[in-house]
Amino acid sequence: MWREHVAEEIAERAAGLRSVKDTNFAALYPEPFVVATERVLMSFEDEVHGIDSPSDEEVFAAIQKVVEGLNAVDAAHDDHDYETIEREELCEFIDDVLSEAGIDLDALTARRGIKRFEITDEWREW
Repeated sequence: MWREHVAEEIAERAAGLRSVKDTNFAALYPEPFVVATERVLMSFEDEVHGIDSPSDEEVFAAIQKVVEGLNAVDAAHDDHDYETIEREELCEFIDDVLSEAGIDLDALTARRGIKRFEITDEWREW
């Protein structure tokens, strides 16, 4: 997701549509931060798609693992944080991966007594 934003900024700068001072995505999200984030997200995606007929506990364990992994990335890169839009994109990614795996998130969260948008709240520090 961040790579697309950086590429867009570069293209807009090259076309003269964006000034250098308005190009900040690459500074906000340097390559090591992006790579570490992508590793966590890809691992989550692989884990979720590798579980056949997952129990609620298995799904929430996968959610906890990805959120805590993102917490660790965020903590390891003191100068860089997940901003509001990126936090929303991360939560949307988690939701999408679970939905694509056939997990009924509305039913899952109802059984846990939470709203769908609260699925990461228990562990999220970003």
